[in-house]
Amino acid sequence: MEKEPIKSHEDLEVYKMAFDVAMKIFELSKKFPIEERYSLTDQIRRSDARRLANASLSRSVCANLAEAWRKRRYEAAFIAKLNDSEAEAAETQTWLKFAVKCSYLDVDTGRELYGVYNRVLGILVTIINNPSPWLIKR
Repeated sequence: MEKEPIKSHEDLEVYKMAFDVAMKIFELSKKFPIEERYSLTDQIRRSDARRLANASLSRSVCANLAEAWRKRRYEAAFIAKLNDSEAEAAETQTWLKFAVKCSYLDVDTGRELYGVYNRVLGILVTIINNPSPWLIKR
């Protein structure tokens, strides 16, 4: 059976994985205590304003992947956006650890989500280290 060609960033397995885990985090974060609404919940949902104002850290992984996909004509720009996505994924892992430590997420759920981000990070690093197959040839 032949694989379908990748036509958009939404066809990428890494994008699908990051999107699904971001949605899971969003739903789980709704159950965080009210006193965390403007601290940990805010951090896990929102990115640094310099990167992507009013967006989720976890969701900005996907947004940066989408932007990277559109920048495939320029290797340096493509890699830079993948690096941004990698940084957001790692930062999300840190906030997940805080959420588990504060008992807002149970350990098993935290490990599951953290593990998904490890897989996302592994794929991103692989692409960053060998971008040629992904670039648009001029």
